[in-house]
Amino acid sequence: MILNRQPILILVISFILGIFLQDKFSFEQNSIFLIVLFSILIFGLFFLKNQFLFKIRNILLMILFFGLGISFHFYNHLNEERFNLKTNETIVFKVSKKLNSNEKYKKYEVVAGVEDQSFEAIVNVEKDPKELNFNHYYKAKAYVVQPKSPEHDFQFDYSKYLKRKNIHYQCFVNGEISSAKRNDLSFSEKIKQKRLETLQKIDHSEMNFRSREFLKGIILADRTEIDAETVQDFNRSGLVHFLAISGTHIVVIFGMFYFVMMRFSPVGFKKYAIVISLIFIWIFAIFIGFGNSVVRSCIMISVYFIYVLLQRKPDLLHSMALSAFIILMIDTQQIFDVGFQLSFLAVFGIYWLNQPILKYLPRQDHYFKKIIYNTISISIAAQLATLPLVLYYFHQFSLISIVANFFIVPFSELIIVFSFVMTALIGFNMDFEFISVIYDFTIQILLKTIHWFAGFDSLFFENIPLNLVEVFALFGIIYFLKFMLEKFNFKNISNVVLSVLMFTIIRISLNVIENQKDEFLVHHYKKETVISVKKGNQVIFWMNSEKEKSKIQQYIINPYTSNRRIKKVEMKSFPASAKMVKFKNKIYYLN
Repeated sequence: MILNRQPILILVISFILGIFLQDKFSFEQNSIFLIVLFSILIFGLFFLKNQFLFKIRNILLMILFFGLGISFHFYNHLNEERFNLKTNETIVFKVSKKLNSNEKYKKYEVVAGVEDQSFEAIVNVEKDPKELNFNHYYKAKAYVVQPKSPEHDFQFDYSKYLKRKNIHYQCFVNGEISSAKRNDLSFSEKIKQKRLETLQKIDHSEMNFRSREFLKGIILADRTEIDAETVQDFNRSGLVHFLAISGTHIVVIFGMFYFVMMRFSPVGFKKYAIVISLIFIWIFAIFIGFGNSVVRSCIMISVYFIYVLLQRKPDLLHSMALSAFIILMIDTQQIFDVGFQLSFLAVFGIYWLNQPILKYLPRQDHYFKKIIYNTISISIAAQLATLPLVLYYFHQFSLISIVANFFIVPFSELIIVFSFVMTALIGFNMDFEFISVIYDFTIQILLKTIHWFAGFDSLFFENIPLNLVEVFALFGIIYFLKFMLEKFNFKNISNVVLSVLMFTIIRISLNVIENQKDEFLVHHYKKETVISVKKGNQVIFWMNSEKEKSKIQQYIINPYTSNRRIKKVEMKSFPASAKMVKFKNKIYYLN
């Protein structure tokens, strides 16, 4: 049985299914009490010596972890607290985290207070004022709102996203901000302030703006001020994983520390070198803000090397599953984080497809070739495994990403190491001009190369429709692909062909069903009104203004097009004075 071969993985999957069930149906306290009682009963059965119970122990274990998933998510679920807040309030707050800025505002996660009420919120501050930090309390008048669920099912539910982080309010500062020095900084806040000071030192370096923002993103996990064009280049070239802190970065940094430890330590120091290197990556994780992706990577690599230290054969799936279980026990909401899902899928893809792909690359008869081709095979395996979810969440894909990764990823380790050294030098006020010039020149070439790859518009596809049924069908293709790559025979080829055929049938059926529907909707974005009239696989969007056209395209038209499987989109204008629309004998009011 598969449970005997990968016990931790199967039990963690059972735990995750329990989380999903609780999130879907929201069982109440009494039901949870019965589930906990039943779980305790099952646990007690393992102490009984019974032949029948021994035979079904695997099933009992899966049921036990399924119940634990339900229970943990119930107690981890954060109920929305109701506060007596006015629309306009004077709030006192301290910064918890800086978020990505937009055209108008700098955004921060904060702990805010109004009189004796304390709550977590997103604070939006106009870009002109000075950067907020962790050393001060701030006081300002703000427009306080609760994020609302979207009008329609195809739109991203930002309010639900915030609620999973226990954030229920947004505050827009509309006046002067006064500040007062804090004397009660916690250890984690002191670390965050040190990181912020390092970021500010990078800002004051002589490098080009884009090089500075790249450095802040690739090492210090700060992409808050990176310009929209650079982000678009990374997205369209399929290299956004290179910019974001991921498992690759942590592995490279671990390897760098390990290399230094082994290079300058006595023979037989291997175990101590591993331990010290693990300590260093956790110090690094704390310094850059203990972000979710960094913590996931650190836990995974720590579990993997604990196997090595205990002289047990390292198992990538065991390490991945145990890491996921540790994270989800602490916070079950993490399973709904896109980054969490993609990072673990990438690891599974490496486990499942790396060796089969590596067979088809040139022979690795040299150390340099081994690094290059292993990096390429790992990248391809991770991309294939994550592709279904990438299409499901983002509805876009670039064929040029395959070529871009082939050229860029082999040099990623050098770029990460160089960036790490550069950050350390700036952090310790050793900003040598000639090193900065070399780094700036290198990154400028890198960014221009990525921009060139991003320019292949004909190879970039967006608004790709994909639902969960199609996602699982794609995973079926990836599952059978491994066996075909390992052994190219009739059986394995036919399994892949049949799984592709199954996906095609599902996709065509869903397209036909959706194209039978006609629909009329009224959309709102800020003060703008948009009307959509769908007939079959075509839609016309009527707008009363061109002011917010790009944002309407991003937040309304594109999501609608991918969700409703639209082939043809038209945009037209209607008079701003229009008050109502009549469609199929029904009257729709625009305001």
